[in-house]
Formats: sequence, structure tokens, C-alpha cells
Amino acid sequence: MKIFDFNTYFPDEAACRRKFKEMRDKDGVACQHCGSHDVVWLESKQQYQCKHCRHRTTLKSGTVMHGSKLPFRYWFIAMHLLTATKKSISAAELQRQLGHNRYQPVWELMHKLRSVMGKRDDKYTLKGCIELDEGFFSTEIPKEKKDEKLKAGVGSQRKSKVMVIAESTPVEGEPKKGQKPKSVKHIKMIVIPDEKAKTIDAVAAKSIDKDSSLSTDDHRSYIHFKDMFTEHKSQVIDPKDIGKVLPWVHIAIANAKTLVADMYHGVKPEFLQEYLNEFCYKFNRRYFGEDLFDRLVMIAASYRTDFEHRTYRNAA
Repeated sequence: MKIFDFNTYFPDEAACRRKFKEMRDKDGVACQHCGSHDVVWLESKQQYQCKHCRHRTTLKSGTVMHGSKLPFRYWFIAMHLLTATKKSISAAELQRQLGHNRYQPVWELMHKLRSVMGKRDDKYTLKGCIELDEGFFSTEIPKEKKDEKLKAGVGSQRKSKVMVIAESTPVEGEPKKGQKPKSVKHIKMIVIPDEKAKTIDAVAAKSIDKDSSLSTDDHRSYIHFKDMFTEHKSQVIDPKDIGKVLPWVHIAIANAKTLVADMYHGVKPEFLQEYLNEFCYKFNRRYFGEDLFDRLVMIAASYRTDFEHRTYRNAA
């Protein structure tokens, strides 16, 4: 949505509240006490009331805004800024734009929105021709590891491991000049604690349809894929051929690293997944155009976030 359109449609708190209620009503409101969907809106109270148990539910209850005291317009401005461009916006910049005097609630607002982006994408499994590989993102050293001797390479305490999966279909015929040998549909990026086969198998089984055909390198942890999926093509890949064999996972890794590095310095490992949620959510809906804002409002009204962390100004 363009900035002038946003200001026209959502000039005040009341307009944002009306839009949010519209999205909640589309999804259907369930009573927080008995689960019934037979509820009535009390205009004077600005709450839903269950016709069976008489329990009342606020407009924010059970949504991404559950428990938040921030105005609806704060949330709508954040959703607009997150969806208006391919890039992101930091919580510090949003706080400055809003003129809010405290950083923490704005930081939590941003992470809660990223959390429900991830919840929405978790509903889908990737299928067809699949690329799979791991990426290593630079993050702060966890407190419990700061006294350890710093390791080099991918085992460094400064690196967080991420499994990257892409639906990648070979292009018919000879690729045109500048065209990738494969076209991409959707991607997933999941932070993993280690590269053990047990860990990777669990993530792959949850994220990929069993009838898929996987292309990977010859990583020793992929030994069970041939039994888990219809086909598994594993090969030693020369670095100069990575763009032909696994083009999209590495494009996704490079672009996600750029997004994180451009906006945030010293990201904590425990918050990396939220930033990747945002990257994947927008990548998977890259053709939605101005509809992306409405889609984010919809999931904001439909999902209650699991993000409950409390932190202070030094958070990433």
C-alpha cells in the first residue's frame, strides 16, 4: 500500500480499529471461555459477548495484539512499513517515527508481527522439486558461551545454523541470458541447534511433502532422505557450480543476510528466527503487491503470537 493511500484509509485510531474488526469478523470470533462462535458485538463496550456463557472478548484478545496497550494505529503503521518495501525497518527507527518514548514495547510489537508471519508459513509444506542446504548467519555469542575459546569457521559461536529449503523447478529448454536454470516458488528458513541427522530429519519431515524430489550436496546428515522422500539427488558440488545446482537456496541466504546486516547489528541467536520469518513471508508473497498489507492485517487478527519475551534497549 502506498503511503498516501495508507493515510487516506487509516487517518486515525477509529479507522484502524474498524479495519481490524472487519478482519476478525471474516475469520470468525471464538469465545475465549467456552469456544463458541455464536457471539455478538457490543458497540457500547467495544467487545464481543458470547450468547451462551456471556463471556466478553476484547477486540485484541486472541490476536497478535493480545495483552498489548499500544494503539491500533501503531500496529497498522508497523504493518504498513513492513509490507511497503522489500527491505525491513528496525524497532529503533519505528520508535523514532512514532515518537514513542519507550523502546521495549515497540521492539516487542515488531517481533510479535514477525512471529505470526512465521506461524502462517508454518501451515504450508513445500513440495515438488526441492533444493535444501544450510546457511550460517553471524549472530552475537550467547552468554553461556562467552567464556569459551572462540572457534573458527562454521562451528564458531558467532554462527547460527539455518536450514534453507526452496521449491525450485528446472526451466524448460536453455535458460535465457541472465536467467537462472531453475524457477522458484516458496522458501522456508528454519534455525536449527545443530547439523545432526536427527535434527535435520525432523525439520525436513515437517517442512517438505514426502512425495518431493530433493537436491542437496553430499552432507553426511542427509543419509535418511532417500527413505523419507520420493527421490534424493545428493552430489559433491564444486563451489563454481553452486549457482547451477542449488541456485535459490543460496540466493535466499545471501539476500536474507543482507537484509539482517543492513538493519540490525549484533542480532541475538534467539531472535534470528523472527527476522527470517519476515524475509520468507515477504519472499513467498512477492507478487501480492499492495494486497500484502491486507494479508498481514488478516493474520494479525487471526493468530495469537507465542512471542512473550521481555528485554531492554540493548536487544537486537
